[in-house]
Amino acid sequence: MKVLEFESIGGGSSLVMELVKIIFYEDRNFQGRHYECSSDCADLSPYFSRCNSIRVDSDWWVLYERPNYMGYQYVLSRGEYPDYQRWMGFNDTIRSCHSYPYYRGGNYRTRIYERPDFGGQMMEFMEDCPSVYDRFRYRDIHSCQVMDGYWIFYEHPNYRGRQYFLRPGEYRRYSDWGGYNSMIGSFRCMRDF
Repeated sequence: MKVLEFESIGGGSSLVMELVKIIFYEDRNFQGRHYECSSDCADLSPYFSRCNSIRVDSDWWVLYERPNYMGYQYVLSRGEYPDYQRWMGFNDTIRSCHSYPYYRGGNYRTRIYERPDFGGQMMEFMEDCPSVYDRFRYRDIHSCQVMDGYWIFYEHPNYRGRQYFLRPGEYRRYSDWGGYNSMIGSFRCMRDF
């Protein structure tokens, strides 16, 4: 739970509790059994058997196909997702989740490299890239440094396919961001799109 402080017109301040929340539904269109979650959860399997729709009330959520933040990743912003295809899901299986507050900084900056351990050609980005090959001339990214902001890597151009969530830090190999291989087709800053 977040505590937000607001200054009132009279000069005093008041505290307001804002609940970070995501709601998982077993059936499409927000039907059937559901589970409300307000914090990270390493194993969602006791709460629902399948997930076919989701409502995100606040913050960013990274959902994982397997327990303990493993498997396919799905990055969701605030909004409604009436079926799993809306979050580019491969199936109706969600087994763990992690929340991240919206990035409040002004800049986004990342560097991608053609080789592991920050070797080979490097290019720095501060904006979305719908086609890595068109900009970087390589189809593979083997390492990456995220300096500012949160980023989403996608397996295919135009923000399609498997998703990988990256926060500030060093990723010496594609396996560090959860990749199954080094092929990245596009990436974008995590803004509230």
